[in-house]
Parts: sequence; structure tokens; C-alpha cells
Amino acid sequence: MARPIHFELPVDDPARAAGFYEKLFGWDIQQWEGAPYWLVTSGPDSEPGINGALGQRSDDLPVPVFVLGVDDIDTSMTEVAAAGATLVSPKIPIPGVGYSAYFTDTEGNRIGLFQGDESVTA
Repeated sequence: MARPIHFELPVDDPARAAGFYEKLFGWDIQQWEGAPYWLVTSGPDSEPGINGALGQRSDDLPVPVFVLGVDDIDTSMTEVAAAGATLVSPKIPIPGVGYSAYFTDTEGNRIGLFQGDESVTA
């Protein structure tokens, strides 16, 4: 089963975007370990919703992306390809966090897959 767990919004000016979302929605936005990626806490964990990130707009992040949490990323990648999706990113390790991959669905939407695993190393 896949469930939405994260969103990624492409931005051209991270400081401007962070100011906009912090002021408009009260989101807490912090840069992640010096990377060009800003983590978004959109509300308290005790309320419905998901957190996400702002990322520099690029060919890899041209449009907003929903990231789905999965139990087995390899199986999920095989299943989405068999269903007609196009894999656009291989499984990538995120040290101390897990694995991610991206695909484009049959309608051209980019979707992320994420399998949590804190034991992942580079």
C-alpha cells in the first residue's frame, strides 16, 4: 500500500518562497544540512496533513511532486513500470533516512516513492 507522506514544491527563489509560505500558512521552513533543499513542517504532527520541502526548480523538479511511502521500493518500482509508468529516477540512497525513486504516471505527473530505512549509508 502506498500513502502520501511528503510533498516537494519547485522554487526559483528559496528565500522568497519560504517567506511567502511562512507568512501565508505559518509553515516552519528550514534548510536541510546546507543542501539546496528546505524542509517544510506544515503543521503539528497531531493534526491531519503532510510535511514536505521546497527544492530548487530544475529538470528533476519541474512541477510539484507528491511522494508516496511504500514498504518495498524495488517491488513498487516494478509494479508502477508494469502499470505503464515511466521510471525517471533510479532508487537513490538517502543516508540515515531511506531510499527514493521517481516515476511519471500515465498522465505525465511526476510521483516520488520513498522507503524509510535509517540504516542506509551512502
